[in-house]
Amino acid sequence: MSQTHQFHPTVLREYDIRGIVGQTLSEADARAVGRAFGTVVVRGGGKTACVGYDGRLSSPALEAAMVEGLASTGLHVLRIGLGPTPMLYFATRDRQADAGIMITGSHNPPDYNGIKMMLGKGPVYGDMIQNLGRLAAAGDYAVGDGSSEQVDVQDAYVARMLQDYDGTRDLKIAWDAGNGASGEILRRLTAKLPGKHVLLFDAIDGTFPNHHPDPTVEKNLVDLKRAVAEHGCDLGIGFDGDGDRIGAIDHQGRVVWGDQLVAIYAADVLKSHPGATIIADVKASQTLFDEIAKHGGQPLMWKTGHSLLKAKMAETGSPLAGEMSGHIFFADKWYGFDDALYCAVRLAGLVSKLGVSLAELRDRLPPVLNTPETRFQTSEERKFAVVEEVKGRLEAAGATVNAIDGVRVTTADGWWLLRASNTQDVLVARAEAFSEDGLERLKAALVEQLKLSGLKEP
Repeated sequence: MSQTHQFHPTVLREYDIRGIVGQTLSEADARAVGRAFGTVVVRGGGKTACVGYDGRLSSPALEAAMVEGLASTGLHVLRIGLGPTPMLYFATRDRQADAGIMITGSHNPPDYNGIKMMLGKGPVYGDMIQNLGRLAAAGDYAVGDGSSEQVDVQDAYVARMLQDYDGTRDLKIAWDAGNGASGEILRRLTAKLPGKHVLLFDAIDGTFPNHHPDPTVEKNLVDLKRAVAEHGCDLGIGFDGDGDRIGAIDHQGRVVWGDQLVAIYAADVLKSHPGATIIADVKASQTLFDEIAKHGGQPLMWKTGHSLLKAKMAETGSPLAGEMSGHIFFADKWYGFDDALYCAVRLAGLVSKLGVSLAELRDRLPPVLNTPETRFQTSEERKFAVVEEVKGRLEAAGATVNAIDGVRVTTADGWWLLRASNTQDVLVARAEAFSEDGLERLKAALVEQLKLSGLKEP
């Protein structure tokens, strides 16, 4: 068996490893990642790693190859089995392991899979991921006589989440696990959470037979909305395929988007952390940054990407951060990682103790008009170049541009954003305005820039 290994050029991404199983991602890749990442852990003085996997059909085989690779470097591997990504993060912290690895395709289609990693308490991203490719290409692996064991952290994880539930009145909640990896934990959690609970699609099934497991796309929330209406629920909560992103519905069936949830959480968290820095990504509504400031916090706009936000939180000591995409991170009482199940516990507690509906909390936020995230198909090679071209033209024209991640352009009407996706060969655009006319002007400005770079409007 050759010691050197070449990865497909598309799989080593900005904040994880992801590909199409059997085409760009294989068991040999997982084994090589295990060897390369295990080498980094061992050379840094580490001895143990936790490994978990999601409900995709390809996940068990990739997990076995990963464990083999890690053990070959001398690590002792704790195999936590099938569950959501945040359970792996929890296990790594709870067991004080030196590293954590999750086999997950997140919310990608069923034929995808991938690998998310943490080293110590922090995420692995950017050049750290590219470095794994260099180690594999050189066959520069640590060699040792490692071992592995199965460990069960499910009850400990559920118990730790319930510890932070602070509700005072019973609620009726509908939950949609989307046949993703959260199903079993959701059953255990709701069995012990006060109130009444209606569970949808909690059977873990990697073919996702009911709907795609991405709660930030409104068409995937149809079943949850129906359940909320039929059962007269106070709210509905949905999870993505690996349980690190949350979606929410109020009792009127309206979506409460990721940035609105962060605004609702922020008002609460700032009571116990006055003046704290609260972080949100460049896709988030201006109203979120305004709300943070209104409640005495320091709003900080940062790059999109769960690894990048986690790193910035650690750097600034922020108790809360969130993304438009539903990745929300609590360091207040929790560990600073994105955990949709934990976010759900906190949301239920908040609505319960405040004595108002989620709808009312949503309606306290100033109304704005915005577009959904719009994706423009391009190529991996072209996507970053287009952003640079647009930025150059706008800066030359004297526009107000935040270039922390792509270009976010602020005008009297509101703002528009264009950035390159880190996970797909697309450009992502979004606009937000105070009026219909303003929104049309922002969209026209964005489309004009895309045309100048040779792209068609959608």
